[in-house]
Amino acid sequence: MEHTSLPIIDLAALSGAPDSRRQMLARLGQAAREVGFFYLIGHDLSPEQQREMLALAARFFALPEQEKRAVQMVHSPHFRGYNQVGAELTRARPDLREQFDIMGEEAALPAAEIHQPWQRLIGPNQWPAALPEMQEALLAWQARLTGITLTLLDAFAEALAQPPGVFDESIRGTPYQHMKLIHYPGQVAGGSGQGVGAHKDPGYLTLVMQDDHSGLEVETASGWISAPPLPGALVVNIGELLELASNGYLKATLHRVKSPPPGVSRLSLAFFMAARLDARVPLLILSPEQAAEAQGPESDPANPLFYEVGENVLKGRLRSHPDVAARHYGVTQAARRDTVSALPEPV
Repeated sequence: MEHTSLPIIDLAALSGAPDSRRQMLARLGQAAREVGFFYLIGHDLSPEQQREMLALAARFFALPEQEKRAVQMVHSPHFRGYNQVGAELTRARPDLREQFDIMGEEAALPAAEIHQPWQRLIGPNQWPAALPEMQEALLAWQARLTGITLTLLDAFAEALAQPPGVFDESIRGTPYQHMKLIHYPGQVAGGSGQGVGAHKDPGYLTLVMQDDHSGLEVETASGWISAPPLPGALVVNIGELLELASNGYLKATLHRVKSPPPGVSRLSLAFFMAARLDARVPLLILSPEQAAEAQGPESDPANPLFYEVGENVLKGRLRSHPDVAARHYGVTQAARRDTVSALPEPV
């Protein structure tokens, strides 16, 4: 295994003896503040179960092209489904990966009940007919990852000396869930090698399960470092909503994925969880010491942050998927927009 500088957090220790819990909470707070990325162990997802999920992803990506295209994301105004290599953009450049996206399984809202553009994110997933077992397996896995994320949010609140349940109002009922099965093909001669370009994630937290191949890289004060697979561990990173909630005390960290070498395929499964789409990000009341170090969320004119969760999520979807944006939202050059407040009515 490659060397990595990312800290390791043991989720099981948070339920252990008081001293172990206190030490792990301190370590969690330090990891979130200084790096924004860490490995998570003690999460109760066995290596066998993780291998089964990666094997399911491999079966999907091995389907004939026509089977995958039948559930292309461009068919879904809710941004669910398959994207072929190069269909998703990061910073207006195509990512060299194919992927399958799901979110919470819900009925789409009737047109008469849609008053904000982000409400069109609510809806059903697409499922490949050739893999009928996929729906039950992925939704169950998404539910397990949601539970882990909620436990981590409670731990973050305690590590930051916040009142218990400080995030509860924003996630009660139906927190925003988003999961991707991802396949990175090997590099080709003359290719960019951009598996995924440098970016930040829009939610509260992201959990990533990797196969045996490296590729994920994290920006630190010392430059880019690798986050190679650690057997059994998930990689966790801070999203933009925690940066907003903490007024910049916690930072969403830039990260990217390099394409694997020629002839090598890489699989991963990423889970993103945000607050409910109709919620506003809570602004935490920090201690005087923390407040003195909080310099506000990062200001990037090309990537504005919204306290309204639905706007923040939709902004990212429109920028990343211009084909869906053009077909279902009437938006062109979506990656250049800095707001979603002026979107046209649903089409």
